[in-house]
Amino acid sequence: MNSMTYKGYFAKINFDERDNIFWGKVIGIKDSITFEGETVKQLTEDFYNAIDHYLVDCKQEGRTPEKPYSGKLTLRMPPNIHAEIASAAAHAGKSLNKWVTDTLDNAVHSH
Repeated sequence: MNSMTYKGYFAKINFDERDNIFWGKVIGIKDSITFEGETVKQLTEDFYNAIDHYLVDCKQEGRTPEKPYSGKLTLRMPPNIHAEIASAAAHAGKSLNKWVTDTLDNAVHSH
């Protein structure tokens, strides 16, 4: 997936062949933040400006900006799967958190 991050906000990047333009949308929050550019440089600048504008706008309106992903993820799973994951982590010489993070990172970037 093509993506960008700025100030903890994560955006998915797309390319519109018809209009020959890159465009992006911040994901992980309910508010809608979009941006665009004809070049990667323009896209990046517009992304940064969109986030900065969002934060200023929230402050001026007296509302708390939605927070991007915190990095914490709570999972519920059957105890036997939890035990198998813990066993795999121990076998790999990693903490449970490190093993799960590495495994998910590999899964996300394998395509």
